[in-house]
Amino acid sequence: MGRVEALAEEVRERPNAGLEDETQRILRLYEREAPKYDREMRLFELLLFGGGREWVCSQAEGEVLEIAVGTGRNLPHYRDGVRLTAVELSPAMLAIARARARDLGHDVDFRVGDAQALDFPDECFDGVVCTLSLCTIPDERAAVAEVRRVLRPGGRFLLLEHVRSPVLPIRLAERLLEPLMLRFKGDHLLREPVDHLHAEGFVVERLERSKLGIVERVAARKPADAAGGSGGPTAPVL
Repeated sequence: MGRVEALAEEVRERPNAGLEDETQRILRLYEREAPKYDREMRLFELLLFGGGREWVCSQAEGEVLEIAVGTGRNLPHYRDGVRLTAVELSPAMLAIARARARDLGHDVDFRVGDAQALDFPDECFDGVVCTLSLCTIPDERAAVAEVRRVLRPGGRFLLLEHVRSPVLPIRLAERLLEPLMLRFKGDHLLREPVDHLHAEGFVVERLERSKLGIVERVAARKPADAAGGSGGPTAPVL
C-alpha cells in the first residue's frame, strides 16, 4: 500500500464520515496540485501576502511545529537555532518540501500527517506555525484544538491566513467566489481563525489585518496556566 492509500485508509477509520470524505478529497486534490503549487502561489504572495511568511517565521523559536507545511515555502524564513518539525497531508507536497530543505541545508523532521489529528504527545512544542492552510483544513477548529494540545504552556501559535473580510462588498465577493474555490481548490474564503483561537483559550497578542481585511497575521499564546479558560483578551487590530 502506498503512502497516499495508507493515509486515506487511516482517514476512513475515523468516526465522522463527512469529515473523512472531505479530508480524502483534499488529499487527492493536493497530490494533483503539488507540481504547480509554487508557480500558482507566487502571484498571490506578490499581490496579497508579501512579507507575511517572514513575519510569522521570524517569531518562531525553540522546538517548532509547522502544520500543513505544503511545499516548504516558509523554510527560508526561519531563524537559526529553530528545531523544526513539519507535517503535511500530501506526500507529493512533502516531497517538494524535503527537496527545498536539502537545497537550503536545513535539517527538518518531515512527517506525513493530518493537522486535525496530530501524532504527537501533549505539550511538546514551544511554537506552532501555520500559513495559508487553515483555509483548506476541513475541520479547522479541530486543527486549532490540536495546536493547543501540543503547545507547551506559554507557547505561541503564529498564523498567516486569508479570512472573511469585514468590508461588506469584499465579503459579498468572497461569498460569490467560495463555491468555485471550494470545488476546485478546497479553499474556504469566509473563515475567521481568531474565533477558534478564542474558543480554544488562546490569548491573541497581536492581530494585523491588511488588503481590505482579507489578510490576517496573528500571534497568539497558550496561557502559562495550561488549564486557562477560553476567550482570552484580544490585542487591538492593527
